[in-house]
Order: sequence, then structure tokens, then C-alpha cells
Amino acid sequence: MTISISIVTCSYQQGAYLDATLRSVLDQRYPGLEYIVIDGGSTDGSVAVIERHQQSLAHWVSERDHGQTDALIKGFAHARGEVQGWLCSDDLLLPGALHRVGAFFATHPGVQAVYGDSLWIDANGHFLRPKKEGAFFRHAFLFDHNFIPQPSMFWRRSLYEQVGGLDPRFNLAMDSDLWERFSRHTRIAHIPQYLSCMRFYPQQKTRSLRPQGRLEDEEIRSRCRLAAWPGLQPLNRLTGTALRVGAKLVAGGYGAVVDESVVAALKPYHLASAAE
Repeated sequence: MTISISIVTCSYQQGAYLDATLRSVLDQRYPGLEYIVIDGGSTDGSVAVIERHQQSLAHWVSERDHGQTDALIKGFAHARGEVQGWLCSDDLLLPGALHRVGAFFATHPGVQAVYGDSLWIDANGHFLRPKKEGAFFRHAFLFDHNFIPQPSMFWRRSLYEQVGGLDPRFNLAMDSDLWERFSRHTRIAHIPQYLSCMRFYPQQKTRSLRPQGRLEDEEIRSRCRLAAWPGLQPLNRLTGTALRVGAKLVAGGYGAVVDESVVAALKPYHLASAAE
């Protein structure tokens, strides 16, 4: 049985990267794919890019919104797949990723959420380095950092609905917030396979707004009542980091070598030049 998977991509003024992102999803040729694209009213040619692929999309719209989280919420409101995930408009899915995810959920009916590993790529889509993680520990997630590569994270729609979906109050840490609420209800699994690529370049949102992201992360910790004892914070950070490092060591995350065939699979998505 094929597990249906809904992928949401939200975009604003990302026309330079958007075609590669869309193709990386549609080239999966996954039979149970429902692909939804929410554009925030771009004026940089993004709409023309989307229109080239519209026959393969379940739903798309280009209209003003209140930012990335609002766009994602709108997208997931249309999603009907049993499994969900989102892909930012400058990231990529690696070939075969959805087949691996679908097969995992089909053979692990008790698992509600799972993440894989990812590759860092530069603005033009060339391989930089791997991001290979280990098993999930809630304590490490909260006190070290959000080490889950967002485009490699997938979950059952029933879990998303159970926790109330994305919180529109978060502009940068919306993924951390969602993963934290997931972890209250279920064990988050990890599969040691590269599923996605995350683009790394100076203009990206998470780099330019990093201080705001840290504030949102602290709000998540406070909400979990983990900031009530300031004297324990150094110990919490130490043990959280130790858990993450230990899990990554066991998984072979340090010094990981990526097979040449995986790197070669990026070539169809290389850009001649990146947007300024």
C-alpha cells in the first residue's frame, strides 16, 4: 500500500531557487504525492515558475500573507495526505526521498514522526558537507539546539492535527515549536539516510535573523518550564550537549563520508548563478 504524502512549499521572492525546489519534489515520481505551493505574492518571476509546473500541483496560490508560518498553515489546511512535510523554496529533496519515507511509515505503523539526514549545499546547489545526526533525545533537543534538519522531517497528519498544527506566533522557530509539541505525544524516530539538501548562503532568513530565532527558542524552553531553575541551566546545557554528541558519534555523524552517487544526484539541480 502506498502511503500518501503531502508536501507544502511556501515561497516569497525566491524565483532564483524555486524551479529547482519544485523539480526536486516532482522528479520523485512518488505515486502518492500531493504537492501544495503557497507563494506570498512574489513579483520576481516566481509565479511563472509555478505555472510551468501547475499541472503537477494539487493546489497553488500567489497572494499576500503574513509570512512563512502563515503560508505553511494555509498550505497544510489543504493537505490530505496521511504523511506531511514541508520544503522551503530554496531547499531540495534528494532523489528517492519520498519513496524511502513512504516505505518507512508503511512498515512502522506505530511511528508518528521521523527525520533523516541532510546535506548542506551552497547558493548554486553544490555540495558543501553532510549533516548526519543521531537518535532524538528531547533533553538534547531543548538544551543543545534544534538539530533536526527541517526538510528531512516527516510526520503523520493525525499527529499534526492532535498538537494543533503550527503556531503563527513563531516566525523562525516554528519548526522547533512543532517538534517540541510532537515529542510530548510520541517518540520521534530517526532513519540514517540522506533525504534532503539545505541551502547555505548569506541572505537566507535563518542567518540574517538569528538573534530573533534565539529569543523564540528561549520562549519554547520557558513554556516547557525549563527556565524555572536558572542555577541548573549550565548543567542542563552540558547534559543536553553530551546526549546529542553521543548520539551523533554512535551514528557516525562526525567525519561522515557521502557517497559520490548522492553528490552526483545534485547535478540536475545546480544553478548557473545564484540570486544576489
